[in-house]
Amino acid sequence: MSPPARPQRQSSRPNGQWKVDGTAPLNANEAWKQEDGGLSVRERIEKIYSKRGFESIEDTDLHGRMRWWGLYTQRKPGIDGGKTATLEPHELEDKYFMLRVRIDGGQLTSTQLRVIGEISTEFGRDSADLTDRQNIQLHWIRVEDVPEIWRRLEAVGLQTTEACGDVPRVILGSPVAGIAADELIDPTGLISEITARYIGDLSLANLPRKFKTAITGHPSQDVVHEINDISFVGVEHPELGTGFDLWVGGGLSTAPRLAERLGVFIIPERVAEVWQGVAALFRDYGYRRLRNKARLKFLLADWGPEKFRRILESEFLETALPDGPPAAAPTRQGDHVGVHKQADGRFYIGVTPFVGRVSGPTLTSLADLLEANGSTRLRTTPHQKLVLLDIPEEKVESLIVALDKIGLAARPSLFRRSTIACTGIEYCKLAIVETKQAATDAVLDLEQRLAGIDVPQPISLHVNGCPNSCARIQTADIGLKGQLLPDGDGGQVPGFQVHLGGGLASVDRDAAGLGRTVRGLKVTAEDLADYVERIVLRFIADRTGSETFAQWAHRADEEALQ
Repeated sequence: MSPPARPQRQSSRPNGQWKVDGTAPLNANEAWKQEDGGLSVRERIEKIYSKRGFESIEDTDLHGRMRWWGLYTQRKPGIDGGKTATLEPHELEDKYFMLRVRIDGGQLTSTQLRVIGEISTEFGRDSADLTDRQNIQLHWIRVEDVPEIWRRLEAVGLQTTEACGDVPRVILGSPVAGIAADELIDPTGLISEITARYIGDLSLANLPRKFKTAITGHPSQDVVHEINDISFVGVEHPELGTGFDLWVGGGLSTAPRLAERLGVFIIPERVAEVWQGVAALFRDYGYRRLRNKARLKFLLADWGPEKFRRILESEFLETALPDGPPAAAPTRQGDHVGVHKQADGRFYIGVTPFVGRVSGPTLTSLADLLEANGSTRLRTTPHQKLVLLDIPEEKVESLIVALDKIGLAARPSLFRRSTIACTGIEYCKLAIVETKQAATDAVLDLEQRLAGIDVPQPISLHVNGCPNSCARIQTADIGLKGQLLPDGDGGQVPGFQVHLGGGLASVDRDAAGLGRTVRGLKVTAEDLADYVERIVLRFIADRTGSETFAQWAHRADEEALQ
């Protein structure tokens, strides 16, 4: 039974809902999207901007439409975090781009990986980051080189189409789809169907804001479905067989909200229809007047799941959906790190770099290693990891040794496994502090400090350079939000506000929820490892029974959390 619908907020001003208020644009962003959509800029990049250079790029294309093709200007080096909120975009940005390679379902071949590595080396100063959206991001890209990069990517079946922008972003998929022995249902074909039919479709290329999707048929629920706009989670219906449970309206950033179940059961044949229906509902009813209220989570908060389901079924689907049960609680971690047996008897190996940071040479070396060990397939994950598929049993141990030599650990330390970090001030124009190196240094330090100590469970550490939560700080055991802190001498130093005890139902159903903030609990970047060591040891000393870190963090008094 769905909870009762919540009353919709009353407003004296239109919210820009196309089916309620009409389609007249209510802000400048909505105006340019209607005048000339984001997909149109590709022709100008190829025919004008790549030939005339950065200075020729029209402003609305530069700061708007180019995102529809995975391109953002990156931060100019040397601008400190104190100026992030005071400088104009053109003062913060460099004449280089971040390029996001879209990898739906995280599915890659060794040939594709090698091409990305070669592009990184030739055009991106060896930069490459694995994101927690299963993409790979490159930096230092010149607009002059973009057409050639597209040519190389598309020649091997990759794209940057709608990797950014107010569009359907990359579809998260289980990294072990189609290979895991304990999989409920393989969503690979469904992800392919949705991307083939709808990515680049003009009817869905102007949404109120970004639209994030996740699909998994694995019982570990490995796609962080609670923080996506729409998610399909594999489930067994007692009468209708195997299909999916539907979640909608999740998202973090500065107004975090976990998704809610609609209480329906979806057979595989209807997944693409339902996905398109929810995307179209968001297009037509999503709020467009204020961009900070334009995500689907705000509409769901006002409507509630009962009304959302009713409108979805009556206006956007051919027939109503049957009621369905929730998925069973997962019994193991969904990052897939380590060695696991496939359904076909071969093995998959989950490996972790330091906080998602890799390089062009690392990627090309990995492609070579895969092929030398009888495989041509791998997956990216929503946890900044890689999963290597189809490894013969006799090759597993020697491959693990070779992977260690290029910085990819199949048997990582506790904190190397569970730490992720956003791009940070190194490249991001929104960031206030550095993240990747700070997180790496903390992990290396903690490996020494906690060596030999029996930490009873994985403890996730997520490091973010600003309040926007690209590293999912509110759902981590220890989440760190970048900010500048007083140094005691009238100046400022990089640091973090601390969130404690966040979690997802797919990790710990009993402790699912957003992290707790404690008034005044902040830590400098220099003292990060000190603080994590202190809080972990206090948890070990204070926990009762099988209590998790999240459960302890929410019941502990403030003194214990300092």
